[in-house]
Amino acid sequence: MELPIYVIFIVAAVLLALGALGCFVAFRKGIEHRRREAESLTGSAEQEAKQILEKALSTAETKKKEAILEAKDEIHKQRSETERELRERRAEVQRSERRIIQREETLDKRSDNLEKKEEVLQDRIRTAEARLEEIEMLKKREFEMLERISGLTEEQAKAQLLHTLDAELEHEKAVRIMDYEQRTREDSDTLAKEIIATAIQRCAADHSAETTVSVIALPSDEMKGRIIGREGRNIRTLETITGVDLIIDDTPEAITISCFDPVRREIARRTMERLILDGRIHPARVEETFEKCRREVEATIKQTGEHALIEAGVNNVHSEIVKLLGKLRYRTSYGQNVLNHSLEVSYIAGLMAAELGADVKMAKRAGLLHDIGKALDHEQEGSHVALGMEFARKYKESEIVLHAIQAHHGEVECKTLIACLVQAADAVSAARPGARRENLQNYIKRLEKLEEIATSFAGVEHSFAMQAGREIRIMVKPEQVNDDHMVLLARDIAQKIEKDMEYPGQIKVHLIRESRASEIAK
Repeated sequence: MELPIYVIFIVAAVLLALGALGCFVAFRKGIEHRRREAESLTGSAEQEAKQILEKALSTAETKKKEAILEAKDEIHKQRSETERELRERRAEVQRSERRIIQREETLDKRSDNLEKKEEVLQDRIRTAEARLEEIEMLKKREFEMLERISGLTEEQAKAQLLHTLDAELEHEKAVRIMDYEQRTREDSDTLAKEIIATAIQRCAADHSAETTVSVIALPSDEMKGRIIGREGRNIRTLETITGVDLIIDDTPEAITISCFDPVRREIARRTMERLILDGRIHPARVEETFEKCRREVEATIKQTGEHALIEAGVNNVHSEIVKLLGKLRYRTSYGQNVLNHSLEVSYIAGLMAAELGADVKMAKRAGLLHDIGKALDHEQEGSHVALGMEFARKYKESEIVLHAIQAHHGEVECKTLIACLVQAADAVSAARPGARRENLQNYIKRLEKLEEIATSFAGVEHSFAMQAGREIRIMVKPEQVNDDHMVLLARDIAQKIEKDMEYPGQIKVHLIRESRASEIAK
């Protein structure tokens, strides 16, 4: 039997209500249980917090007591140290006060002594002044007595006395100078320098007389057109690659190469000679020939430098310095080949060092390298002395060699014997006859100036410059210049020449006094 539909709905509603009631009762029980558990946990946490707080307060109180005790101990310690320092300072102050009191007492005693001494000095000064006045009076009386006895005034007596003293002193000075020179010749080793220098002046070596241009002979004038090339391309290529100026003018069968750098000029000269001999002149051939000639010149420079070292007997030289020595072969100074000049200076300095007992090897080394900067002064700014010294220092040359390079022209004072020897050898090599060219006008002016200086002195009759200005012979008037005065006059003339003139080497001042007497027999 089927139940009505509403009964079913009623039964379902009742069941739902019963379920909801059961759920609510269960939920209330769960909440109550949780509340009881939370209250239990809260009570235990409060109790534990109270225990922790009590423990922390106890620990803090203990730490506080310990900190107070430590602070008291530190304060006591600081107070003790402060009291000790104060006692020491008071003791030091007391000692200083005692010392100051003692010094004051000493100063008072000294002041009293100084006052007494000052009084004594004043008395002595007054006594001395009185005695001086008395002496002056006596002196005046003596002079008056002497004037009456001699019949001369004071001025006349002074003039006569000075004249006598001048004559005696002149004779004494001349005798002393001659004696000093004689002892110097006999005893001094420095005389060896003059003897060796005079002997070395006779040493003649060949010196090239090159300039800043080179002339190349041509087989014919037609070759000039081939050198110039179409629209000038060959000559432009030549000048660009070689770095020289080619001068092609109306000079028959010749062209001129101009360049301040002697190495570049030599490479260009060889290049031109090869091209002219070959006959094929075009830009590619120019570059090829230039490279070959450049390598040849570099090899020649190196070989020349090595040969110079062997000839001078110098070893352990850096390869870059060897190259610079080789370059000096193409460098000239006043027409004198610098490499030959350097070898000559090395040889002369070595000879003088051997005579004086100095280091011969070091003297030769310094002499060979003294003009090394002349291989650089065309490429870099500065004097050859500064450049050479800087280059030698760069390659670890010794301080003796560096100083010799720096001092060989007298720009700084010579501090070593080697530097003095190199300076003397350089002057000998450069100043000997034929070593260097000199402008004729300057040469004549120098000789005229030398004779003018000599004739400016009283008592000189004639003067003659001899041996290219290396000697001046002076004829003196015998009635005005005696034998003693000649020594002094020669020294005065030499000093004036040193002061007023610039010249290489040395100038010998030679005085000649000749007395002649003639009579006619009747």
